[in-house]
Amino acid sequence: MACNDDVWQIAGRRKGAARRGKPPSNPKPDSSQIHDSKLDKQRIINAMNDLRGENFCLEWRDLLSERLLSNASASSEKIKNVSPQQCVCYGLGNFASCVSARYQLAMLLLLLDTLQIPVGSCCVYDPVFSVSECDALREFGFTVLTENEEGKRAVCEPTLFYLMHCGKALYNNLLWRNWSPRALPNIIIIGNSFHGIQERMLQREFQGDYSFLSNVISVCDETSLPCSPRFLDVFNDTALIRFPPENLNKLEDTTWIEPLEPLYQHCKDLEIIQRKKCC
Repeated sequence: MACNDDVWQIAGRRKGAARRGKPPSNPKPDSSQIHDSKLDKQRIINAMNDLRGENFCLEWRDLLSERLLSNASASSEKIKNVSPQQCVCYGLGNFASCVSARYQLAMLLLLLDTLQIPVGSCCVYDPVFSVSECDALREFGFTVLTENEEGKRAVCEPTLFYLMHCGKALYNNLLWRNWSPRALPNIIIIGNSFHGIQERMLQREFQGDYSFLSNVISVCDETSLPCSPRFLDVFNDTALIRFPPENLNKLEDTTWIEPLEPLYQHCKDLEIIQRKKCC
């Protein structure tokens, strides 16, 4: 898919968890790619207004309100609602120049409003963010992280993780860092379908390289989120994923013993940008 402001080609379902590539080591300045935070902010507002008129966006709002707001009626819901108190967003990409990233950011702002999460309680990070993009995010009220956490963030209260088209390792790292039947129920994910990830991988690689994803996929609660053909490349294969305590308790006790930090030494295409290691 072409990522620029003038051309937006609707592509089919992506193969794998599409992760935006690393920035060039010696980027050359290009006047056509220069953006300022005010222009970036206005483009995001325009994208928000565009999404508000989409039926699938209204469906997201209703479904997430029903599933995630503790004061919502959940008579048909088997899982007790857990309202997220904060939000973390990784891997948006360069929304100043990429239309898909811009609409994903616009959707995030709409969801924060729906779920009654203050923008200031949402942390965002992507190592490819430009200075003007960081400025635009701060103008909206976001907390822009300065450290590449690689998804290894521990949570102690219900937290929404907005991980659109992020790499498998990011999900695996998040699960590893919170690998206990007490911590995982606090994690709520809007991102790539875990079952979709599994379907696109060789099982030996899925189980060997992404063992936390592999171990939890049978007990997570996954609800597909709808999408319109117009936004297929932006929101395809997206799901709401939760980890109900009653499901986690079905796993063997040995599942939780000494979870080793994943290293991905043998992964050829890791799909995430790792933080630089000090010598």
